Amino acid sequence: MRNLILIVYLLVPYLTCAQKSYDVIVYGGTSGGFTAAIQVARLGKTVALLEPTNHVGGTNVEGLGGTDIDNHQEFQNSGAIGGMALEFYRRIAKAYGREAAFDTMLRKREKNTNLWRFESSVAEKVIKDWLAEHKIDVYYQARLRENRQAVQKNGPRITQIQTENGTTFRASVFIDATIEGDLLAAAGVSTVIGRESNATYGETRNGIRAVTDHAQFKINVDPYRKPGDPKSGLIPMVQDEPFGTPGAGDDHLQAYCFRVCLTQNKANQISFYKPEGFDRSQYEIYLRYERAGGKLYSPRVDIPNGKTDLGAWHDLSHNLYGMNRAYPGGTYAVRKKILDQHRVFTQGLFYFLANDPEVSEATRRVWSQWGYAKDEFTDNRGFPRMFYVRDARRMVSDYVITEHHGKRDKAIPVEDPVAVTYWPMDLHSVRRIVKDGHAYNEGSVFDGDFWRPFGISYRALVPKASECTNLLTASCPSSSHVAYGAIRIEFTFMGMGQACGTAAVLAQKLGVPVQRVPYEQLRNMLIEQQAMVDAAEIH
Repeated sequence: MRNLILIVYLLVPYLTCAQKSYDVIVYGGTSGGFTAAIQVARLGKTVALLEPTNHVGGTNVEGLGGTDIDNHQEFQNSGAIGGMALEFYRRIAKAYGREAAFDTMLRKREKNTNLWRFESSVAEKVIKDWLAEHKIDVYYQARLRENRQAVQKNGPRITQIQTENGTTFRASVFIDATIEGDLLAAAGVSTVIGRESNATYGETRNGIRAVTDHAQFKINVDPYRKPGDPKSGLIPMVQDEPFGTPGAGDDHLQAYCFRVCLTQNKANQISFYKPEGFDRSQYEIYLRYERAGGKLYSPRVDIPNGKTDLGAWHDLSHNLYGMNRAYPGGTYAVRKKILDQHRVFTQGLFYFLANDPEVSEATRRVWSQWGYAKDEFTDNRGFPRMFYVRDARRMVSDYVITEHHGKRDKAIPVEDPVAVTYWPMDLHSVRRIVKDGHAYNEGSVFDGDFWRPFGISYRALVPKASECTNLLTASCPSSSHVAYGAIRIEFTFMGMGQACGTAAVLAQKLGVPVQRVPYEQLRNMLIEQQAMVDAAEIH
């Protein structure tokens, strides 16, 4: 009798909760996710978009409106944008009434960073309207269950996945478009978190960096609780760990941060507030930085309507080095704890810089002019709901993208490109430690002449056939830590999403594993869709 009760208990979710069937399921509403879903619908197949949160759009709707397009003097990467990515930015331009200027810019190949930028609220409306046009079923708060029932497989093929509310989703093909790679991991696909050693793939910029020059401290900051006394311990935001062996791998990840929308418009402003859990001692390093002669960062208008996309790429900002290592592989509870730690610290930092009497008057004067925008993130007191996950899990397939694919000289050719990345190998530092008695940021990479744009191989978007035959990823390609630094740009995710959506439809129509989708047919379809497929075609 006891065994019968147990069996009934285990079957209850399947007996009482809904079952949904589609041709394709996309898990994650990031840039790669919403483009993949729209592409599947355009090709005539049924599709559902499962979003773990309450908002579709990924980091586009969480503060990153200062899109990394034509924003560096050294290069112009807008020529790499085509297909659905270009359509997205044109829709953004239309929403602002600047479509004619946008098209003129494209026709003349002009470099105008501002025409690519947007507010998160505008991006969210554009994306939701776009999904609605194609009548795509979007399921919000649709996180995978945290148990073995999350993914059911028949051999190497996924048959169904289940969300926390017990709803079962069945499909012929699945696409993981989360940055965290949760569906990949739950399906038993090989993934990696952290930095490989340089020896793993014969690279030179992976692993522990012998010298980190980019975004390094410009002045010497004493890291000890009692200045000059190593025995007194370290101040907050400095990790107590050895430097390690240059080139060795570890589980560190580039820092996460919130992309924060601020305004100086008092009529549309929420003043910086002290968050619950505020701890003034956490900001000692900012005081020492100023006392040592450093000038702290400050907001500036860089997106429409006098607002900011305040990121963190400075030597000292709201990048929290070394505090995210448990996030990618952590439970939902662990992730929430890390997210909350970042939120409390960041909100507290802005309050501190605007109000604390020990902060220099010049810094307080600047920061006190700013506040959160009332009309952004209206469900969260003007603050983004999610931080910028720059790096989490990466798939490990039979084909791995490495720094050798993006080298300016003697690059490895890509035989089956389906999308293009045009960005330097860009990694924020992963930790703040002590070196030569001073605070030191370790791990940043942002190369000058080393790199060039390159194609994303289709083989890097599909798992090993022995692990799964009906799953693709539009956001966690098989790539090394340093190579992912070039890939992790929103328009590149959109390109991979369009490619995955197209490949999923082909796999479903032809009845073949995703690994056996005919490349020439896929390429021709993408070219017909005006997608940018080959880096050699960039003007």
